[in-house]
Amino acid sequence: MGSAAGGPRATTPGQQLRALFYVLPPGESSFRTLEEVPDYVEKSIPFFIAFIVLEFAVSWVQKHKLSGRINDGISSLSLGILSRLPDVLFRSVDLISYIYVWNNYRLFELPWDSPWTWYLTFLGVDFAYYWFHRISHEVNILWAAHQVHHSSEDYNLFTALRQSVLQKYTSWMFNLPMALFIPPSVFAVHLQFNLLYQFWIHTEVITNIGPLEWILNTPSHHRVHHGRNPYCIDKNYGGTLIIWDRIFGTFEAEDAKVVYGLTHPVNSFEPILLQLRPLAHIWNTFWATPGFCNKLSVLFKGPGWGPGKPRLGLPEEIPVVTGKEVPFNPRVPAYLNCYAVVHFAVIMELYIDLLATVTVLSQGTILLRICFIILSLTSFGFLMENRPKAGILEIIRCSVFLGVYKLGYLRNQLTLLDCAYEE
Repeated sequence: MGSAAGGPRATTPGQQLRALFYVLPPGESSFRTLEEVPDYVEKSIPFFIAFIVLEFAVSWVQKHKLSGRINDGISSLSLGILSRLPDVLFRSVDLISYIYVWNNYRLFELPWDSPWTWYLTFLGVDFAYYWFHRISHEVNILWAAHQVHHSSEDYNLFTALRQSVLQKYTSWMFNLPMALFIPPSVFAVHLQFNLLYQFWIHTEVITNIGPLEWILNTPSHHRVHHGRNPYCIDKNYGGTLIIWDRIFGTFEAEDAKVVYGLTHPVNSFEPILLQLRPLAHIWNTFWATPGFCNKLSVLFKGPGWGPGKPRLGLPEEIPVVTGKEVPFNPRVPAYLNCYAVVHFAVIMELYIDLLATVTVLSQGTILLRICFIILSLTSFGFLMENRPKAGILEIIRCSVFLGVYKLGYLRNQLTLLDCAYEE
């Protein structure tokens, strides 16, 4: 099953598509060494784009409207890119910690090429994800990292890519028990498959998939998880399987129409603000709350907790959903939307090229590209909110781009950049 040790194993488009739905069998996804494991997430980017286009088409046919908005879509993609930028510089903390425990503390070693190991890891990764996900909703400091994924008031495949840059620095510990006996190469495969599976369930165009609803996490179950209706709060934490929610009492079937987003919307498309504002709120609440024990509770009890309240807060304090909620949607001229889409496509190309060429670029060039990508995503957020100083920031961004591009730091092997900016 595994090839000789070396670089990552090549995958075919068919294998990559099946990986997206967690149906790539052990015989095609078992590897002797960690170095052989493909980067399934990076290779899925073309499929992400294709399925987003397909979702738009199906939504138009079904409902005669598109499945998302330009401003929210760019915001979600920006947050997804931002969440992956640290991995350009460092190996994933999930893998670093896992390998350390494996190398120093493993009790025994299951065979990497056994289907039993593969299926055990499938269950183990999903079980660990359930508890990490649940605790991320029930512990305020962890919720501050996770909430960015829930901040969209739309529910579509863009939302699946709306990820936290901080969450990976808290999730790693939940996987460490598996490092006592499951090889890192097997774990690395399922860590990616579990994430990829959750892409397609972020949609409204699929209503119900029959008997599989009893076992799998599905679009219907996950719509409940993203709802801010009182009946949706703190429900359906499963990644691939919904059985954990059924076992541990956190399952809720889809009932009344789901209204998406946070109970107290952030009302912004700016990626840095979306990532960090909850931490600022916790900081202010921490210092404003009297008593040492109460201060600790601000950090480690639920987001709805307050002095004298239960650990997870009072259900009656959850804002009532009327069904007439209007998503945050500042009025922006059509030409500005077109401008943002075109320039975001350029940055998307630069990001994809950075992933493909990171091993041959100098550290300085990598850092420069990362900083420019962050500047660009911030500027696009300002434009989508039509802020007064958005134009000034965009002029600065374009000036920086032209300068570093002419110096050769942003040139790549793709075409869109050169077509757009080469004289």
